[in-house]
Amino acid sequence: MMKALTLSLALAGLCSTALAQDVKAGEKKAAMCIGCHGIPGYQASFPEVHRVPKISGQNAKYIVASLVAYQKGDRKHPTMRGISVSLTEQDMADLGAFYEQHGRSSVAAVSQTVQQPSAEVKALLDKGACASCHGADFAKPVDASYPKLAGQHADYLLVALKSYKVQGNPHVGRNNAIMGAQVQQFKPAELKAMAAYLGSLPGDLKTVPQSRFR
Repeated sequence: MMKALTLSLALAGLCSTALAQDVKAGEKKAAMCIGCHGIPGYQASFPEVHRVPKISGQNAKYIVASLVAYQKGDRKHPTMRGISVSLTEQDMADLGAFYEQHGRSSVAAVSQTVQQPSAEVKALLDKGACASCHGADFAKPVDASYPKLAGQHADYLLVALKSYKVQGNPHVGRNNAIMGAQVQQFKPAELKAMAAYLGSLPGDLKTVPQSRFR
């Protein structure tokens, strides 16, 4: 029993060390990210024109999960695919740790009143059970592997939502059983209305200007 316990603790220690998050290391590895995510208002053109997502303040665990999805091809995007395949598990853990705290202020945020959705949008969000994963205010997901949505660019959210509807395309789309099933219920105009509301909410997400010369 004691030997088994000792071995278990040793293995746990090895796993913990291998995936330990290093914010400073992540900052150094972020050079490949800042060309898009470090420029306020920067737009991508694939699969359509939209602002690239705000990732400063996003959950580290979600950032890692996203990079893994791009690496495996579950998310199809040529640029993100090229970047993700160059990363190790440690690189992803470090980048996640860096961006989770990036731009965080030591000053307590002033509480903001959350804008309530219209009856139509509320019905859509309830139909999709969106709060069951992303949290009641869409800024504190029930698990860190789910993204914060509040304050994200609405046009990016719409592109992301539509990508889950794509099936069988080798170049475009996202494979996720839960999200795929959810978005199939909605028309494009309904997805746009939900994205617009979520983007209007106060949240932690930011685009923090970063210089290439550091």
